[in-house]
Amino acid sequence: MSEDGFEFGDVDAMARSLEEMRSRHRDLDQEIAALEAAGDKPFQVMALKREKLRVKDRIAWLSSKLTPDIIA
Repeated sequence: MSEDGFEFGDVDAMARSLEEMRSRHRDLDQEIAALEAAGDKPFQVMALKREKLRVKDRIAWLSSKLTPDIIA
């Protein structure tokens, strides 16, 4: 197993994880919007926004691993 948690060439697991991350990102977006609309818990909103950024970074990393390099 590699240091990122996936077996070398385990594209299916990476694709599943990517979909889970995208779903989590959407869920966080909705949670943040609901808390901001209510106008309370600013520290919880900040924590959720930080988590959303971590999820976004993970999505970008997984997407780059799943997209083949194109040599032009």
